[in-house]
Amino acid sequence: MNTSSDHDPQRRRSAPALAPPEQIADRLHSAAIHLLRRLREHDAETGLTASRLSALSVVVFAGPIRMGDLAAAEQVRPPSMTRTVRDLEAAGLLRRVPDPDDGRVQRVEATDEGHRLLQEGRRRRVADLASRVADLAPEERRTLARAAELLSSLAHPAEHPRRRGHAVNTPRP
Repeated sequence: MNTSSDHDPQRRRSAPALAPPEQIADRLHSAAIHLLRRLREHDAETGLTASRLSALSVVVFAGPIRMGDLAAAEQVRPPSMTRTVRDLEAAGLLRRVPDPDDGRVQRVEATDEGHRLLQEGRRRRVADLASRVADLAPEERRTLARAAELLSSLAHPAEHPRRRGHAVNTPRP
């Protein structure tokens, strides 16, 4: 006896149609932008501009990084990044350190204060988002938890076992 809901005519009628990837991507893009804008409201409490906070974030999460690599990560020209780093150094959030592989090169690393500032900002954002998630029904929270996994796999495909809907251990045609 087949009890699959796929063969239940009542179930098929109530299931929403699968939207095309472009429509899903468009809605996801818009929702992500609006959510990030809401969460960024907390960034003003850091006292940093968005560009300085972004550069600090790269350094905190990447670890010591060469200036050129930081500029590339932030998609700015090296002179612009030099000014940003100089301002973050003056604020006591970054410091330059020698590159262990090449003494002629310097890397930038976050100070303890830089780590603290960034983690505090993240804590505020997460707390805000958590309070919004707490207002959802349990089934909505389960759906959102699964969506977070999927979003992570889209953002970081090399770190996740699924590629184009295929599990790593599944033979591909």
